[in-house]
Amino acid sequence: MPSQATAKKPTPTSSVLGLVPEGLRPYLELIRVEKPTGTILMFWPFAWGLTMAAYTAGLPLNAYFAQLAKAFVSAFLLRSSACTINDIFDRKMDAGVERSKTRPLPSGRISVTAATLYLFVQYALGVAFFYYTERGLALRVALFQLLPLFAVYPLLKRVTYWPQAWLGLAMNFGFVTAWISVKSTVNYPLLTAAMISCWCWTMLYDTIYACQDIRDDVKMGVRSTAILFGSWIKPVLIMLGIVFVSMLAVAGVLNGQGMPYFLVSVGGTVLHLVWQFRTVDLEIPKSCWNNFNSNGKLGWIVWGGLMLDYVLAHHRSAPRWAAA
Repeated sequence: MPSQATAKKPTPTSSVLGLVPEGLRPYLELIRVEKPTGTILMFWPFAWGLTMAAYTAGLPLNAYFAQLAKAFVSAFLLRSSACTINDIFDRKMDAGVERSKTRPLPSGRISVTAATLYLFVQYALGVAFFYYTERGLALRVALFQLLPLFAVYPLLKRVTYWPQAWLGLAMNFGFVTAWISVKSTVNYPLLTAAMISCWCWTMLYDTIYACQDIRDDVKMGVRSTAILFGSWIKPVLIMLGIVFVSMLAVAGVLNGQGMPYFLVSVGGTVLHLVWQFRTVDLEIPKSCWNNFNSNGKLGWIVWGGLMLDYVLAHHRSAPRWAAA
């Protein structure tokens, strides 16, 4: 149990949390408002899937940017509820981990009852948002990501060393939702290649993230791929990076992407991953944290090539796209 000193620890006010009343800060901490990387990582699969679909469907730019804004709201709602249910399940384990012991639930600043009610409100908002913005299969995929996928994830840390494998599915289903929302069809080869690519990316960055807590996780009985891979962790991470980039290229071929995609998105991702592997020190938590955050920036590289392709195609076919 947390000590009284820990339970009463005030929330730092140097971030966005300092802009809200003290009584609300723990609820914003619970959904990690002050740590936006998780939302960014949730957003990128939406943005990539949307831009790939817009490129082949000839989606007008105004419709594209409206869909992109919807994707960001979707990512925020998904990430918020995922953090909340994760912390409800993990509150006792988090109390024994140095990095997470001051979170609202293990520190006692929010009760389990209050957090559960808060979660139900988030689920209600998520269901309502998807109901009014998605239709048919896209709606079902979105609700599947919102509810069962992230509810199962925290439980897996207790029974398998592969919780990151499930997280790789949960984090990236937005790609499928965004694609189907635009195309209204399922391109199985393309979506399979894209999901494998995104899955490898999540496995890579979340394994590095888990390296921050290996000692505490072993003590608390928390399982992860960071512990499982042991001395093989760097070769496995490199292999995941290679598959990530390779399937990114395959998805581009299947979608008929142009040269900007392969030069910027694929080539740029290769360079970024090489930089990551050369600079990360898996023995130093701060280095792992910085590397994890850098993956949010990697998303810009993939999206940049996709967007360049999309804009160039739009420019070449402006009359046809306007009619669409």
